[in-house]
Amino acid sequence: MSTTNFPTATTEPQEPRKNFKNLIIGILAVALVGTGIALVVDKNKSGNTIQEQQTQIATVTDQKSEVQKSFDASLARLDSMSTVNTSLQSKLADGNKEIAKTKSEIRSILNKKNATAAELGRAKKLIASLNDKISGMEQQIAQLTQDNQTLTQDKATLTQEKEQLNQNLTATTATKDSLVQKVDVASTLNASNIDIKPVDVRHSGKEKVTTKAKRVDKLLISFDVSNRIAAPGMTDVYVCVIGPDGKPVSTQSLNSGTFTTREEGDKAFTAKLPVDIETAKKKNVQFSFAPGNFQQGNYTIEIYQNGFLIGEGTRSLRKGGLFS
Repeated sequence: MSTTNFPTATTEPQEPRKNFKNLIIGILAVALVGTGIALVVDKNKSGNTIQEQQTQIATVTDQKSEVQKSFDASLARLDSMSTVNTSLQSKLADGNKEIAKTKSEIRSILNKKNATAAELGRAKKLIASLNDKISGMEQQIAQLTQDNQTLTQDKATLTQEKEQLNQNLTATTATKDSLVQKVDVASTLNASNIDIKPVDVRHSGKEKVTTKAKRVDKLLISFDVSNRIAAPGMTDVYVCVIGPDGKPVSTQSLNSGTFTTREEGDKAFTAKLPVDIETAKKKNVQFSFAPGNFQQGNYTIEIYQNGFLIGEGTRSLRKGGLFS
């Protein structure tokens, strides 16, 4: 018999399919959840990484800014030393070369847009070294400045002392010149015992003193010179013979000429006589004067030495008689 009271098998295969579908859905759901969790975790990691990078960038930027500020402060210290005078700068030349080299290296790091922390650390060390050099230079400048001030004070003192010495020297020189002049004047010779003899020379050679002008052949002049402080040695004595007409008489035999007096300027002389002087001793001087023809009247004899008139005398010659 083809019919039966038992349930048919047509409804039983549908149950496994339903279970499999649910399994797949569950697996997918778990996968989606896992993926979501992974994405969240990955996103969190990426966020953390970005934040760390941003923190590092900010840190590096802050470090670079601090390094730049520190470098600027060092440069300001260097600028403050730019007023040091040339003489001190020349003494700091070696230190300036080292500082210039260090500054160049620091600038090369700071000029980099993406300077690393290591490079900034290097810059910090260089700036510390730069500051040490600057401190050393500041101490050196302070010492040199103090030495310079001391030298300036010493120079001012020496200049003042020099001025005082110059004033003393000027006063001493003036006193010396005055004393020299006084000694020079005081050492001028004195003429004494002036004797003027008109002499008539006879054919026989015999000489006779006469006062008749037409018979006088020569004037024999003698005098003594002396000075108690005059230095020994040769000196020139000038004799001026003034004729009755008031004019100086000259003669070629005595090499007449001119000389300079202290008070009268240039003056004509009749004879220049070299005399060997001995201190505090009288020296006799003699010479004869024969111009040719003598005139009636007074003949004045003026004796000069050292530019001063030291003595004078006069001899009168009279007119002779018809048969004299």
